Amino acid sequence: MASENQQTGTGRTSGAGGRLSGQMYQTVKKRLLDGDIPAGARLSVEALRSEFGVSKQPVMEALRLLAGDGLIEILPQIGSVVLSYPQHEVHDFFKMFAGFEGAIAAVAATRATPAGIRDLDAISQRIKDLGAHPDEQVRSYGYRELNREFHEQIHNMAGSRIISTTSRRMWDLSDFLINTHGLPRPLANHIPERQEDHDKIRDALAAGDAETAKAQMEAHILDTTSLFEEPVSAA
Repeated sequence: MASENQQTGTGRTSGAGGRLSGQMYQTVKKRLLDGDIPAGARLSVEALRSEFGVSKQPVMEALRLLAGDGLIEILPQIGSVVLSYPQHEVHDFFKMFAGFEGAIAAVAATRATPAGIRDLDAISQRIKDLGAHPDEQVRSYGYRELNREFHEQIHNMAGSRIISTTSRRMWDLSDFLINTHGLPRPLANHIPERQEDHDKIRDALAAGDAETAKAQMEAHILDTTSLFEEPVSAA
């Protein structure tokens, strides 16, 4: 699975203007996925033009790409607004996402190699080390990136470009929902238990146990919403 920094090879960013819009797209998208821009916030074209020192065209192209990803909405006479999804849609998404990632884990369990497991273990150790970092922001940003690496390695073991391409947008949306809907930097203080889930998935993969790998992955993804949503008070 390609990393976030490799996701501009789609034919969207050819030419000088395209390169500028692609760079802006990647930069603003990272801010959205990291939760640096909250749901409901407006994105100012003029502010982006000034920050990046570009004309209006690459700014608008970058915003159109972000709208296509389901991260912002471009409203006539209003401008660009970071999307906010209702809670039931967030839950629907994670149910779908859990099923998809569970299926990938099952495939990976049938194709895992000792080398692939070693690579997974190396990423896990970095995540465990990160959990001891005293800075919450470092833990939050670092976990999002390392968590993606962990799951990308599982996709690599599954060995399917179709899987990698299809999952990329879902991972972006997952990171976006986690970091912009509810508590700020929600996973920064849950790294140890998230890594416990990773260890269970890893053990199933190493054992070639597709059924358990699928079940553990689904449970891991489904549990995510309980960590970042505000508790719902009784009426």
